[in-house]
Amino acid sequence: MALTAAAPPTAKPTVNRWLQLVLGVACMVAAANIQYAWTLFVPEIQKTFGWDRAAIQVAFTIFVVVQTWLTPIEGYFIDKYGPSRVVMFGGLMTGLAWIINSYATSLTGFYMGSVAGGIGVGCVYATCINNALKWFPDKRGLAVGLTAGGYGAGSALTIIPIANMISQGSYAQAFFVFGLIQGGIIMLAAIGLRGPAKGEVVYSTKVLQTRRDYTLREALRTPVFWVMLLMFTCTVTGGLMAVAQLGVIAQDLGVKEFQVNLYFFAMAALPFALMLDRVMNGISRPLFGYISDRIGREKTMFIAFSMEGIGIVALGYFGTNPWAFVILSGIVFLAWGEVYSLFSATAADTFGSKHIGKIYGVLYCAKGFAALFVPVGNLLMQATGTWATVLYTVAVMDLIAAFLALAVLRPMLKRHHAAQGNVQPAGVLAHA
Repeated sequence: MALTAAAPPTAKPTVNRWLQLVLGVACMVAAANIQYAWTLFVPEIQKTFGWDRAAIQVAFTIFVVVQTWLTPIEGYFIDKYGPSRVVMFGGLMTGLAWIINSYATSLTGFYMGSVAGGIGVGCVYATCINNALKWFPDKRGLAVGLTAGGYGAGSALTIIPIANMISQGSYAQAFFVFGLIQGGIIMLAAIGLRGPAKGEVVYSTKVLQTRRDYTLREALRTPVFWVMLLMFTCTVTGGLMAVAQLGVIAQDLGVKEFQVNLYFFAMAALPFALMLDRVMNGISRPLFGYISDRIGREKTMFIAFSMEGIGIVALGYFGTNPWAFVILSGIVFLAWGEVYSLFSATAADTFGSKHIGKIYGVLYCAKGFAALFVPVGNLLMQATGTWATVLYTVAVMDLIAAFLALAVLRPMLKRHHAAQGNVQPAGVLAHA
């Protein structure tokens, strides 16, 4: 079936789509703590129970695997029941996860909390990203970047209160209180969520986008899907390992308690780095998403992935300096967060938006594959006696992905669209 070039928009997008975007961002902000604040709890859990650090971090791996590998199933429920009901259930499970953790006295208890959290956050994340892609085909990079940015930067608002509550000897209370807060916010925001009706959206005139809606089975038969899955796995591994291990890395490098003095306030290096990282992580998603709407997804991937690889190498080399630790970890998160906006937007451009919940859900499983390396990182560090070995390994993976973006993915996407009869819009030709 021949497809035509992107035509000038004939429909006027409703203002309601910006409300949908705001509600989605609010849900993502509330769901962020389960992943991004976990690193604060690990040392306290170890101190309380004396368990091996790698065993505790299995909980983080379980959370990420459940969150990501159930996404295709959640995509099915999104299509069947709509975004509101799926996010409502996700909010309930998200709050319940931390309440379970607050009462846990065994590794099994924390593992159960991770399962509940993975289900909850998976429902929230998959639905809100899906909704942004469907409402904003003309601004996919920016819209999904803002939505994913809410997840990346959301915990910046609560890192300090959680750290303070933990430092007062109440990590279980922090789990319980913030579990109730974040679950309640998600459930309230979910009430107003809905998908777009026919004629409420317009397509981009600057980015090549298919008008055909691929099914999941059809997408899985294309080579471009598997290249994106490989690249996604390579790039997400480094950042995910930093998310789970940053507190542990700071402790082992001897910079955790160092006071960063900015004259108008002073803060320990780890909480300061975590707060900065969340902000940078959040900024990167809409920033690089917006850039990709202008210069193309593949060029943006090359820039960001190269920056992340170089930043991780520098962190491994200079990380024992507290100031370098803070700055370089911020650079790593700035260059890492955009993977969630770039790959989701590219998937929707390539395969259409009707079944994007299922298609991106499978692609998002790359995060689950990457999570398997988190406990391996601890074991590798124990075997070599240094975090540099771990960091250099994941940096190489980032640089490989950067190479693939231009050398493999870009020409492959051109062939994919050409085979479907897509014609370059004028805006694309102008920036080719």
